[in-house]
Amino acid sequence: MIENEKKILAKKRDFGEITLQQHLSDVSDAIVIIARYLGYDVDIARKGAILHDIGKTSPLFQQSIGNDLFTNTKPLNNIFRHEIASLFFLSLFKDEEKPALIEMIVAHHKSLEDENGRGFLDLYDNLTDCFATHSKYFDQWSVDALSILNSLGICTHEISLNEAKKNYEDAVRYCENIDVGISNWKGILMAADHLASAMEDISVKNLLPTLFVNPDLSFYNRQHPLYPLSSVPVADNHLHTIVTAPTGAGKTDFLLRRCKKRVFYVLPYQASINAMYDRIKNDIKETDAVVSLLHSTSILKLENGNIEEAIYQRHVGASVKILTPHQLIGLVFGIKGYEALKIDIQDCDVILDEIHTYSNLMQSVVLKIVEILSNIGCRVHIGTATMPTSLFKRIYNILGGENNVYDVKLDDDMLKSFNRHYIIKNFNITNEIDGVIEQCIKDNNNKLLIVCNKVTRAQRIYIELKEKYSDIPILLIHSRFKRERRQQLEQILKNEYDNMIKCCIVVATQVVEVSLDISFDVMITECAPLDSLIQRFGRINRKRTLETKRNLKPIYISQPPDNKKAALPYDLDILCRSYEVLPEGELEENKIQHMLDKVYPNVDVDNIDYTGIAFMNGDWCLKKLYHRRKSALLEVLGIDSAVCITESDELIYWQSNKMQRIGFEIPVSINLIKYRHLSFRDGIFIIPDKAYDNDIGLDFDNVSEDNYKSFEIF
Repeated sequence: MIENEKKILAKKRDFGEITLQQHLSDVSDAIVIIARYLGYDVDIARKGAILHDIGKTSPLFQQSIGNDLFTNTKPLNNIFRHEIASLFFLSLFKDEEKPALIEMIVAHHKSLEDENGRGFLDLYDNLTDCFATHSKYFDQWSVDALSILNSLGICTHEISLNEAKKNYEDAVRYCENIDVGISNWKGILMAADHLASAMEDISVKNLLPTLFVNPDLSFYNRQHPLYPLSSVPVADNHLHTIVTAPTGAGKTDFLLRRCKKRVFYVLPYQASINAMYDRIKNDIKETDAVVSLLHSTSILKLENGNIEEAIYQRHVGASVKILTPHQLIGLVFGIKGYEALKIDIQDCDVILDEIHTYSNLMQSVVLKIVEILSNIGCRVHIGTATMPTSLFKRIYNILGGENNVYDVKLDDDMLKSFNRHYIIKNFNITNEIDGVIEQCIKDNNNKLLIVCNKVTRAQRIYIELKEKYSDIPILLIHSRFKRERRQQLEQILKNEYDNMIKCCIVVATQVVEVSLDISFDVMITECAPLDSLIQRFGRINRKRTLETKRNLKPIYISQPPDNKKAALPYDLDILCRSYEVLPEGELEENKIQHMLDKVYPNVDVDNIDYTGIAFMNGDWCLKKLYHRRKSALLEVLGIDSAVCITESDELIYWQSNKMQRIGFEIPVSINLIKYRHLSFRDGIFIIPDKAYDNDIGLDFDNVSEDNYKSFEIF
């Protein structure tokens, strides 16, 4: 018999061990708050939380996580799923409670049918005797399981092996007959489990009072003559919002003023969501609202803050959550965890800020996101300076048209007051850049922003300028830096270069396009799609005053390339049309919409593979308790990024905890490296040290077998 005084663990973590009893108690505390907020039966939710991991009591699981108190207990066929063992105790509960309990337990880690054959139904069909495998030593460990359940308030009785088998078979029958739809019970359990698991050694009870608090956004009820949207009333009965206005018109404040509940603020790029996080958190810091950040490097964003925030930001219940569309794509394709995302975001206010600035394929996904958000009760608020009319009409109709959408636009006279740029076309970056720099030095020490379409091009220009102008501050920022370094560069850009009173140069890629609150004096840019160009222009002459609001600042634009390959990542035809419609001279804001419609007369948003969609025709079409690990479409979109680390970082990387590891990682698209000959270990690509520089970032030209200290394919 396994002695009760032996420590039964839920997991071993970066910060130490956590007992199973403590973990189940933490998940129970969290799920009560979540279920109450959503209006679900709190007692059933609590029972599911207590039961969901009780199968970890088995010595087979304890041995698998390295609990030294459990040895020589290897599972048959080297397969053990603790969710299956947890089902053995279903008969402790009422029959009417069992469907919800099964949904909370059986697929909270894997889909019912898993691509690796380890799902609940896969194992039932293919494992010689799944029950025998998972019930090994049951007469011993069930005593400990019942003791833990009883200590957490569950009325128990002895469970025989036959009773456990019947419970298991009842769960199998339920799952075999499951219908399409979405399991909110699974979502509630996953949300609570993720939250409790992420807290490490922090008390979950200390966090719970901050969950699901509507933010006080009264700070944004401010008016200023430079921001015309600040005077537009928000007390309108329409459910949704679309506001079209130039950069600097006050869209962010207006959209936030339109919100009534918790807010999900969605922006296209990492740099823009970092900046928005800083802005909103500072704006409402005197309130009780919790502002959180959600992207692949969000933990780093708060590493100098307290640990509750640094971990909590990824999970449910924040008052304001800043994220990218990539975090919402799980809803579209039914990616693992989409049920938890759905229960977190439903009935909330969702701000979509310029998220249509993507390829046609991504615009298709954005339309599906809008459809799902509207269906699950969200109030959707869209802000744009660059939406083609054809796309606007599609979104407008999805949201219910004039009956449901508050459509806000500035009139022509107001738009003219935002004329801030004059265009110089046919600019040769290679031969004419020096003249612009010399002029910047001469003309009141102007700050210059250079934007390239490709990282390699930006790196080359940066290196050349550093050699020529060693006395001028020059910064390079793009996506292929170590994550921690990228965070540092964003802060340097915003806090140092944006505030410089002498000539400086920033060389960047598309990462500076949206909602980054910087204001430079001169821009040199490669030709890009018109909507992207307009976003880039928003970083020039951004911070107007009443005295300077009619000043015009120069934008130098190079011609499109002469072939499709050189135009990548953009479509050459769109580049040519964009370049053609741009004027020589003053750019008039009241003509931009007409220009956009000439470039995009018909936006093709019907090119998505609907066979992979989880939501169709107003309802969920994936079976309950099923999820997809990933979609082939995500690779096409460039969302499934690979992760690289340098060869010299490898040892410390594997010795570090999860939060620390993020700082060493360099994200790149899998499409860029899948055909390269790289060292690879446990999902991480190893690059030679010679291929990375702290000022230049990852240089693919130096990623070769010859540059490794010791090369090995794992």
